[in-house]
Amino acid sequence: MLNQKRSTTERIFGVFNVCFLLFLTIITLYPFLYVAFASVSDPSQLAAHSGMLLSPLGFNIDGYVKVFSNPNIITGYTNTILYVTVGTAINLIMTSLGAYVLSRKGVMLRDPLMMIIVFTMFFSGGLIPTYLLVKGLGMYNTMWALLIPGAINTYNLIIMRTAFAAIPVSLEESARIDGANDVTILMKIVLPLSKAVVSVMILFYAVAHWNSWFSAMIYLQKRDMYPLQLFLREILINSSTDSMITGSGGSDKEPVSEIVKYCTIVVATGPIIVVYPFLQKYFTKGVMIGAVKG
Repeated sequence: MLNQKRSTTERIFGVFNVCFLLFLTIITLYPFLYVAFASVSDPSQLAAHSGMLLSPLGFNIDGYVKVFSNPNIITGYTNTILYVTVGTAINLIMTSLGAYVLSRKGVMLRDPLMMIIVFTMFFSGGLIPTYLLVKGLGMYNTMWALLIPGAINTYNLIIMRTAFAAIPVSLEESARIDGANDVTILMKIVLPLSKAVVSVMILFYAVAHWNSWFSAMIYLQKRDMYPLQLFLREILINSSTDSMITGSGGSDKEPVSEIVKYCTIVVATGPIIVVYPFLQKYFTKGVMIGAVKG
């Protein structure tokens, strides 16, 4: 009787849990679907529509044609891909080196160094000192102003350090007996055994670079160096879509402008959403490494 009652309770909880998670999925997914449907809708029908949007209103890809005909979008795409590629490589190299050193038990002053690094998670010099430092180092108005100051993220460093520390010491000792140095151990033993956490680091850093716009707004003045997200900000906040809708009449200009905004959002977020599923299988495992072992 007790087992039957417990089983019934568990079934009720399971149904409630599924319904609740389904509700969360819908309210999380709907904004993405709304933007996607609106981007391929007819401008006049979308302007007259009110309420929820569950399917495209007509079918029109003129917004995407106007977006890709805008030279700013192409420039932003090119710059963003460059920043993501170079920045993620720098992040991965620096974080791996730092995590490897801090995960070795024989390193002098390892714990004090770790405390100092963790301290930076909670306290920083602030925007103005950072700006003056970047400008004083000659990085102002260069791509390095976006990449070097954030070369190592403390949270990511802690996750990777924990993953490296979980690798058996016997593997390192065997490698040293065979004459391997620290670089060889890191490249041929530690990193290959940490593919999950490395994939998570690539995802974290790549997404951060792809979505970054504030640093570019502060440190860059040349528009030909702007990342895609900074152009997206101008389009959404400043409504600077005039250069993309010059062929539209006065009465149709506002609906077309809204369509162009939706299309720009899809173009700006699409690539990173496409990449995520390929790294998803490593995501949970890589994050849990840093959560289980402290």
